[in-house]
Amino acid sequence: MRERDVMERYVKKLVFVTMVLISSPAVLLAIGADPNGSATLAADPTAAVNFAWVLVAAFLVFFMQAGFALVETGMCKAKNAVNILTKNFMDFSIGGLAFWAFGFAVMFGGSAAASGLGLGNKIIGYSGFFLSGAAYDVSTAELWLFQLVFAATAATIVSGSMAERTKITSYMAYSFIVSAVIYPIYGHWIWGGGWLSQLPFGAGAVDFAGSGVVHTVGGLMGLTGAAVLGPRIGKYDENGVPRQMPGHNMAYVVLGTLILFFGWFGFNTGSTLAATDLRISVIAVNTFLAGVTAAVVVVYWIYLKTAKVDLLAAANATLAGLVSITASCAYVPPWAAVVIGAIGGFLMLWGMNFIEKTLKIDDPVGAISVHGVAGLWGVLSVGIFADGTYGGVSGLIAGNTSQILAQAISAVVLVVYTLTVGFLTFYGLKKTMGLRASKEEEEMGLDISEHGITCYNQ
Repeated sequence: MRERDVMERYVKKLVFVTMVLISSPAVLLAIGADPNGSATLAADPTAAVNFAWVLVAAFLVFFMQAGFALVETGMCKAKNAVNILTKNFMDFSIGGLAFWAFGFAVMFGGSAAASGLGLGNKIIGYSGFFLSGAAYDVSTAELWLFQLVFAATAATIVSGSMAERTKITSYMAYSFIVSAVIYPIYGHWIWGGGWLSQLPFGAGAVDFAGSGVVHTVGGLMGLTGAAVLGPRIGKYDENGVPRQMPGHNMAYVVLGTLILFFGWFGFNTGSTLAATDLRISVIAVNTFLAGVTAAVVVVYWIYLKTAKVDLLAAANATLAGLVSITASCAYVPPWAAVVIGAIGGFLMLWGMNFIEKTLKIDDPVGAISVHGVAGLWGVLSVGIFADGTYGGVSGLIAGNTSQILAQAISAVVLVVYTLTVGFLTFYGLKKTMGLRASKEEEEMGLDISEHGITCYNQ
């Protein structure tokens, strides 16, 4: 069956399901608990400042999309720049609609975190679809927007690891699937009142701002996608030794990294969901310290070995340090953030070497290591360094041996779940729509073959 026919069938089915749901006025036209905010403000005079805080944090996280676009574009060839930019632009657009229609309800249904989210169980949520009915509420809308930009971050991580050889139509289909189902299910288990958050060890599995929920999901989805795709043409020689395939613009990489660092303050501090929670100052400090520590230790480590200061490694190490601290940023003291960031940087270096040379998986931007490997470390670090001063979460340094068990269970489940659904998703796309561009298209560059334009015109 031709790709166009497959796409038409896919779109028709999607439109049909959407129209069936939309055709129910009882669902979509019901008035929510407080759609104009007057009752919410009357009940809580601090609601306005907390709403403003969370929404501004959401805007900062949304701006991270620009950072991802620049980092990934700079690390790839100029002939694929438009393709990378298109994937980053479209995955949050398609993913945003998917999360509005389905993902948010799957993730937070049953959590009672806001109006209209009362139905769900420990495995999956099933209320809040389309932000309709009782979910047509100011508090629910606030939560949805903040969680949407997290979902968009998880989705866009994959574009880098599958760069320079993936068909754009298949990637857009992936964006819908991960935002509607894959990301929300594991997210429900941790943040939506699901079974991992209710483990009888410590405080249950904890992930404050998403080292596991967001970054490891994205990183491991990228691992399965890159594995199913295979390496870029010319990445490995006849003996299986990897060749260096440098990107085309380091200025993009550095600027994108700085934008991501800036947005991360919204990512982590905004997860308090309240400006009146003064722990935000500690969270901001921990975020900063982990990011810069990872950069410093990796740069000096490489310098001692090569006598060169590696800017690209510094950028990736910074991101790995930020990923590492994201799960524990609210629960640990500043000195622990330094340790967590440093270890995250070294794990990133190890992961990139292992994935490229041992697994023979081609990841053009290092996303699997930066987000997947460092993300798993972030999940585990909660059980080690949480000091018990916030949220009732304490780890080994505070004498609590049970929290690390909950974190370890969560990490194992995360790996098994994401690798399984990731492989099924990308293998399914490969067998139906086709996943990889042709040899001729890859050599020409995906900008011309997939988009008909180039990024840089003379």
